[in-house]
Amino acid sequence: MNDVILGMSGLEWAYLGAAFAAIGGGIGSAIGITSISNTATGIVAEDAEKFGKVLPLAAMPGTQGIYGFITALLVFIFFGFFGGEAELTAAEGLRVFYSCLPVTFLCLVSGIYQGATAVGAAGMVARRDEDAGKALIFPALVETYAVFSLIVTILMLLFVQG
Repeated sequence: MNDVILGMSGLEWAYLGAAFAAIGGGIGSAIGITSISNTATGIVAEDAEKFGKVLPLAAMPGTQGIYGFITALLVFIFFGFFGGEAELTAAEGLRVFYSCLPVTFLCLVSGIYQGATAVGAAGMVARRDEDAGKALIFPALVETYAVFSLIVTILMLLFVQG
């Protein structure tokens, strides 16, 4: 049995996958939240009453970081990292790493684009605050693909777990 692939053990591959998922989702969320928060700040500076209407738009890109965190946590739970009984062959660890890639990449990109979409939606709220509910739909459409990536990652992790 091959205990090392490209110089890394199974546990190291699994750790790397978990780290990438948390980092990718976190970066996407941070950039997305920054984009919309810059716009939301300007809107609220002009009309403080709109804070509650733009806050959900500013928070939405944060979910990608949550999905990355959930993925990392599931890796640790599914494969026994917390109890100290973690044992993975290099091939299993590599499969865990691959399983983390959908969340890693899609949440990185969707967090950024959800923030950009929320900027446009915030402009809609700035002009017509009665359309705040409609404005949420546009960044929510981007969210759909982040959710899909989380589902695919969880299914892949369950398959590796056996």
